[in-house]
Amino acid sequence: MSETILKAHNIFKSFDSPNGKIEVLKGVFLELKKGEKIIIQGPSGSGKTTLLMILSLLDKPDKGKIFYKEIEVFWAENKFVSKLRNEKFGFIFQFYNLINELNALENVMVPLLIKGMNFKDARKKAEEYLELVGLYSRRFSFPTQLSGGEEQRVAIARALVNEPEIIFADEPTGNLDEKNAMKIMNLLFELVDKNGVSLIMVSHNPYWLKYFNKGFYLANGKLNEIEV
Repeated sequence: MSETILKAHNIFKSFDSPNGKIEVLKGVFLELKKGEKIIIQGPSGSGKTTLLMILSLLDKPDKGKIFYKEIEVFWAENKFVSKLRNEKFGFIFQFYNLINELNALENVMVPLLIKGMNFKDARKKAEEYLELVGLYSRRFSFPTQLSGGEEQRVAIARALVNEPEIIFADEPTGNLDEKNAMKIMNLLFELVDKNGVSLIMVSHNPYWLKYFNKGFYLANGKLNEIEV
């Protein structure tokens, strides 16, 4: 049986609004195993991105626990949380979140430099991952000079360059046409499977269900498993 590397236990999250408190997550449970691919679906505004942010330690729940390899994560231990996010987690966002002032190569180098890798080695490794996603020839191009599909491939290279254990992807094809969306997902699945990485992806598109080991539907604050 594969090792459980991430577990959410009884997660609650709410937000204040002019009309009072809105409860987005109401006791969510989720378990991710090594090498597993999980997709989370649900209607717009159901809290899918909120859940992803909590699972990836970018946000805190109001109540509940997150475990990394059976170790309970306490947000007060900022160094441990920061280390997990930088060294063990990779992030792919719907709007890419590339740094416009940096070219493609420099964007991919950022996580390596934060980790403490020297510039020469970081550049070499970033170039290798840009080659993997077919963008070596565009390594000196800035985000504004790239197409949406190219920006997303840079984002994938950046997410994988640190060789993370878990990739968190928030609507990674939401801004792409069908052809480029298929290319991006095929590339992501290939690299994830090749590196034995676990994947949690949020998407509204039911087409992707068949490519995942498990699927879940989030609605009314509850997460329920669905057939894939």
